[in-house]
Amino acid sequence: MKRLLAWVGLLALVLAALGQKAPGLEALLVRVLLEEVALGEEVRLARPTGEVALRGQAEGVVVEGRPLPSWAVEGPYFALEGRPYRGGLVARVEGGRLLLVNVLPLEDYLLGVLPAEMPASFPEEALKAQAVLARTFAVRRLNPLAPYDLCATEACQVYLGLSAETPRHERAVRATEGRVLSYAGQVASALYHADSGGMTAGSEEVFQKALPYLRPRPDPYAKGPKSVWQQAVRPEEAARALRALGYAPRGDDPPQVLEKSPSGRAWRVRLLGVEVRGPEAQRLLRLMGLPSAMAEFQGWLALGRGAGHGVGLSQWGAKGMAERGYGYREILGYYFPGTLLSPLEVAAR
Repeated sequence: MKRLLAWVGLLALVLAALGQKAPGLEALLVRVLLEEVALGEEVRLARPTGEVALRGQAEGVVVEGRPLPSWAVEGPYFALEGRPYRGGLVARVEGGRLLLVNVLPLEDYLLGVLPAEMPASFPEEALKAQAVLARTFAVRRLNPLAPYDLCATEACQVYLGLSAETPRHERAVRATEGRVLSYAGQVASALYHADSGGMTAGSEEVFQKALPYLRPRPDPYAKGPKSVWQQAVRPEEAARALRALGYAPRGDDPPQVLEKSPSGRAWRVRLLGVEVRGPEAQRLLRLMGLPSAMAEFQGWLALGRGAGHGVGLSQWGAKGMAERGYGYREILGYYFPGTLLSPLEVAAR
C-alpha cells in the first residue's frame, strides 16, 4: 500500500509542527477534521496551559492577536467547543476556511470512533469486529497530500473524541490492536452499515465497483429496529430528492420499483414522471429519507427492510452472530469472504 508508506514518511511535516518524531507503523498518526470555520469567526480552544482564542484570515491563523501561517497544539489533550480530544491540533487556512484538524495515534482515534458506531451493549465479539473495520477504514483513507485524512461525521466515520470513550469499547480496540482486513496484499475496503434487511448488497450496487469480497450474502441474524419498517413519503420530498440528483419532476405519479438488484434493492425506480436507474436509484431513495433502498411502494407508502447502504458488515447481523457464539474473526470472514486479518505492517507492504 504505497499511499500508507508515503504517509509514514511525509507525515513528518505535520509532526514537526507538533514537536513529535515521525512514527513507525506501530504509532501511526491520523488527521481528523473536527471543524471548518468561516474566516474571521473566533474559536476558543482549551488546553492544559489555559484557553486560547484563534480565528482564520486570508493570510493564515491569528492566535491571541498574533498572525501566523498556521498553528499547532501539542497533546496529550485539548478541548474544542467544550468537547475534549486526545492528541494535538493543527489549525490552518485552506480553501477560504479555517480547518481545525486533530492529530493523534490511530489506536487513540478508534477509542472515539467505536462508541459512535456501535453501542456498548453489543457483544464483545461484535465490538471487536467493528474495531477492525474502523481501523481498516481509517488506514485506507490515509493521504499525506490532503489537508486531512478523515472527517468526524457520517461522511467518513463518526468520531466523538475523549468524552465518548467507554471501557467496553476500549477493550475491543486494545484486543485487536494493529489488525486490519486485507485482500491480495492490500488493505481492504472495510464498509459497514446498520442492518442489511436480510441480504447484504454487492459493492457495485451502491459504489459502482465490484469487489470480490463484497458480494451479496444472506444475513439471517440481523434483527434490529429497522429490520422491517414502513414510512410515508411526501411528494415534495420526492421532488427535492430528484432535483438533488439533477432531475426535473415531470408528473405526479407515486414511486414504483420497476427492477431490483441481485440483493433485492431498488435498481430502477419511476416517480413524478422520471425514471432513475442503477446506484442512482438507491441514492434517490436515501435522499427521500428512507432507511434503505430495499423497499417497495404502495402509493406514497414505502415498505422496506434494513438500514444503510447494505454493503459489507451488517452491525445488527454481527450482533446476532456474536450472540450465537461466533468470534470476531468468523464474523469478519463471513461478511468479507477471502480477506485476511493482517497486522498493519504486513498489509502496508
